[in-house]
Amino acid sequence: MTNGIDATQPLWFYDFVSPFSYLLLEQHDKWPGLPFVLTPVLLHELYRHWGQRVAYDVPAKRIFTYRYALFRAEQLGIPFRMPPAHPFDSTKPMLLSIALGSDLHTVREIFRFIWRDGRDPSTPDGFADLCERLNAPDGAELIARESTRAQLARNVTDAIALGVFGVPTFWLNKQLFWGEDALPMVLYCARTPNWLDSKEVKRITSLPSGLAKA
Repeated sequence: MTNGIDATQPLWFYDFVSPFSYLLLEQHDKWPGLPFVLTPVLLHELYRHWGQRVAYDVPAKRIFTYRYALFRAEQLGIPFRMPPAHPFDSTKPMLLSIALGSDLHTVREIFRFIWRDGRDPSTPDGFADLCERLNAPDGAELIARESTRAQLARNVTDAIALGVFGVPTFWLNKQLFWGEDALPMVLYCARTPNWLDSKEVKRITSLPSGLAKA
């Protein structure tokens, strides 16, 4: 049995393949003082659903993305080391996160294993070391459970229903805030939620497209 996402709560969607999810979680002390539910979703499934091209498929964009992640880390004073290969298959750590409850400590440790220590959790040795770090010797068994896999799939389905198209994404007051650099906007809207009801925000929210659909 899976648990559906409770959209009445503040949520935070992430995938361990995303360096910007790591950078944003490392700024957790700056987040609004609300009980955000950390919710793992597979980024490639979001891309597939919305028909988006994966950023890492565009060579120049891939290079810029890695450089910008490093720049942001240095700017923020956050330890950062790319894993040996990227993108990598994040399914195993995502399932492990779900199996262990996706609490702040677990999610943070997995992110740090990858993006602070520069490890690849998708390899047999990397995953074994991650399980040891999390004191989860039965990690391989946990991620093989149908209930664990079903929960991750349910998370993706429910996230798409909310309109989630990428990570990291905050869900607050029934609105989406995407990207590590959206934190100031999240903080502002947490303090001033009526800004989203302002005349100009409403106008640009309903702008028609000037291009015909293909």
